[in-house]
Amino acid sequence: MAGDERLTTKTTQLFLSIALLAVSTLFVSAQSVSAQDYPSRPVEVVVPFPAGGGTEIVTRLISEGLAKRLGQPFVVINRPGANTNLGTLAVVRSKPDGYTVLVTSFGLAANPSLYKRLGFEPQTDLEPITLIANSPTVLTVPLALPVNTLPEFIAYMKAHPGEFNYASYGVGSSPHLAAVLFQNMTGTKIVHVPYSGGGPSALGVMTNQVQALFSSVVTVLGMLRGGTLKAIAIAADKRSDLLPNVPTFAEQGLNYSIGTWYGLLAPAKTPPAIIGALHKASVSALSDPVVRARITEQGADVVANTPAEFRAFIKDETERLGQVIRDAKIQLD
Repeated sequence: MAGDERLTTKTTQLFLSIALLAVSTLFVSAQSVSAQDYPSRPVEVVVPFPAGGGTEIVTRLISEGLAKRLGQPFVVINRPGANTNLGTLAVVRSKPDGYTVLVTSFGLAANPSLYKRLGFEPQTDLEPITLIANSPTVLTVPLALPVNTLPEFIAYMKAHPGEFNYASYGVGSSPHLAAVLFQNMTGTKIVHVPYSGGGPSALGVMTNQVQALFSSVVTVLGMLRGGTLKAIAIAADKRSDLLPNVPTFAEQGLNYSIGTWYGLLAPAKTPPAIIGALHKASVSALSDPVVRARITEQGADVVANTPAEFRAFIKDETERLGQVIRDAKIQLD
């Protein structure tokens, strides 16, 4: 009897092992088929900013390239709010199946130090796909402001401490931290006026509601070319081919370097095969001379690195910006 029981137990264990193996095989097979068929329907590309800013411009260009290569629409969805946290959290909480992705910027690395309670962890709750592009910061002012060079701007701000305003996309955004760094380096005092995004903040400077904006070239290039804004300096190693008459900060005596960036990410646990498909299509799109030229024409430099390189970049940016935020004693609930 004992022998029969042992035989029955072994037989049961064997059947269980076979069943588990079958389920595992079916699961892996289903994942493989899913990744192989991806995408089979439209993909939502979330931009955590209002319409009209630099991030949306870059997003629409990369989305067109992805749609062309992967055969499905990549639909841009603007979900602004809470300094990009609202849109980012929506992606973090979405199903990790490749049908909701995120194009975001500077705030992804700044917000972990800026907020006491963030609701997600950028380095573990998102899967990096590629760093799309970098764009240097350019200081722009209204045409009515009686300055044309960086020394003139610094002297004018020092002569009127706290009397003039600068725009940003919100506390902790790239224009805010760029302005904080600038004031610390120059001993100037300019009042912070947060707007909801790049488009509104640029309009605020153009209409002289605020007197300065430290933003990416992408956000203000159209206004600079149209002659409705005035550029004082660009935070780059050399002058931009798009703005050849705008000197660098270094040329004008200030060793000031800061910029913004645009990256593509997916929710954590998105299958590696889908991350691979999105990365391959992204690099292909960004290698296309037409797409590359259009992004460059907007004032950004194409990067198109690997997921691992982008992950390391986010880590380094988080540490660097965390130091700026701590030094400035900026903290939000």
